[in-house]
Amino acid sequence: MPSAITAIAPATAREAAAHFEAKLRFETDCWDVHDAMQSGQHDFVLLDVRSPVLYAEGHVPGAINLPHGKLIESKLAQFPVDTVFVVYCAGPHCNGADRGALRLARLGRPVKLMIGGVTGWLDEGFELAHGEMPG
Repeated sequence: MPSAITAIAPATAREAAAHFEAKLRFETDCWDVHDAMQSGQHDFVLLDVRSPVLYAEGHVPGAINLPHGKLIESKLAQFPVDTVFVVYCAGPHCNGADRGALRLARLGRPVKLMIGGVTGWLDEGFELAHGEMPG
């Protein structure tokens, strides 16, 4: 009798490679964002899509606050159309980052979701910045 793991046969190596490559086109993680920002490879814009109040209470250093409900073309006009956006929200229990990513994609903007959000950032041992976004 097979285990619950093998009762359904695993994907072929080719299928698995295609699946995980596709997944990584949509997502990044807190460690990679932190590493890119620390090493100067900051070739993306990090968006905290939560409310300004939650942003002020604690956000990823270097993130811009733009709540997902306010992601409209006029707010993005300052960024070239090929700018890669990385969005995050509170964590895996929150769908704000998904909502933000969807809005950006519908506006024709390249986007990835930072899995884990603030919760993942803290789980990795990284510090949050505090205060409102500079005016």
